[in-house]
Amino acid sequence: MKFRHSLTVSTFALMMAGPLAAHAETLSDAVAAARMTNPGLEAQRVETDIAKENVAQARAEGNASVNLSGSAGYEYVDTNSPLAAFPGYTGDRTIANAQVQASKPIYTGGRVRAGIRQATAGVSAAEAQYDSALQDLTLQVVTAYMDVRRDREAVAIRQNNVEVTGEQVRAANDRFDVGVVTRTDVSLSQARLEGARASLAGAQATLEGSIANYEFLTGNAPGDLVPPPPVPPLPETLELAVQIALDNNPDLVAARYSERAASEAIEVARGQYKPQVSIVGTASVQETYNDITQRDTTVSAVAQGRIPLLSGGLIKSQVRSAKLQRSQARQQIDTLQRQIRSQVARSWYLHEASLRSIEASRRQVEAAEIAYDGAKEELAVGVRTTLDVLDQEQQLFESRLALVEAERDAYVAAFNLLRATGQLSPELL
Repeated sequence: MKFRHSLTVSTFALMMAGPLAAHAETLSDAVAAARMTNPGLEAQRVETDIAKENVAQARAEGNASVNLSGSAGYEYVDTNSPLAAFPGYTGDRTIANAQVQASKPIYTGGRVRAGIRQATAGVSAAEAQYDSALQDLTLQVVTAYMDVRRDREAVAIRQNNVEVTGEQVRAANDRFDVGVVTRTDVSLSQARLEGARASLAGAQATLEGSIANYEFLTGNAPGDLVPPPPVPPLPETLELAVQIALDNNPDLVAARYSERAASEAIEVARGQYKPQVSIVGTASVQETYNDITQRDTTVSAVAQGRIPLLSGGLIKSQVRSAKLQRSQARQQIDTLQRQIRSQVARSWYLHEASLRSIEASRRQVEAAEIAYDGAKEELAVGVRTTLDVLDQEQQLFESRLALVEAERDAYVAAFNLLRATGQLSPELL
């Protein structure tokens, strides 16, 4: 199978890397913390355990069962029947009886075997759903991790913008004092400074939201987040990505197992039309206490059969209901296939667009840095105005922010593609 490597995040890592404290966190650390503490994932794990218990219950339908029953009490007798145990006896007497009954199904019309297959398919569906939940959680953590790093860098850029713009305001005031610029130039600089402060406040609010989401997913506040690892290999073509997704996407795998379970449910319902044969063994003892103690003991072993003749339409309705559920499961498979094709294509083209945006943003940053340096020099010799320098400064900061955003989008889009193809296992990190 051919793969291509996505663009690594080396440039993004260099931009975002800083001195790491002892509590630096990696992306794999964040995913591991989320797996250990996320209640939604634990609930899905329990769902898998429940499905396994359904298999044990289905198997038990074909196993032998043994029941012990007993009773004790008083009865009043008034009879002159010559067939009675004590003809002409009248009065109260104490009675007690105990019974052990064992039953073993011999033939169930395939109902038990179909029930076991249905429950087994349910286990496979639950395991696929757990895999889906795990991949969803991994994608959410990757996204939250990159959001925090992006927003921290955005705050740093905005803070730098405030500082640089503040210097421009002080320089404009100095030049105004010596009569080089007008009050308008000073006002323009002051307006840009206030705009930069407002943008910084917005960036800080966005960062707080990203931190809150990270804490919700992992249960921990983000420390110093180290640069993420390179993107794992991606499918070489869109067609190959779609084929991998249709084969491996856990949501689709779970839907297929659910359809199989629904098919077996039809056989379970149909099995009720067929004869049921069991071997039943019974041993009982009854004691009666009056003037003398009487004990009756019986032991029996019989073959017991049951043939349903009329169920009032109940079995027929159960079969129709099971067929409708299978049809519904097949429709869900078709719907999921369409959704997955759309998800793969969307992630693929978003990743491609983000890679192109990264290259364009890099060139834009380089050009903006040159233009900004040139504008400052030309302002010093009177060729440029203060407004020209402020405009170039703003373009430089915005181009740096665009590069940070493009790096984040490319990384997250790659992992969205891995999730759509069913390949986003935590081991990739």
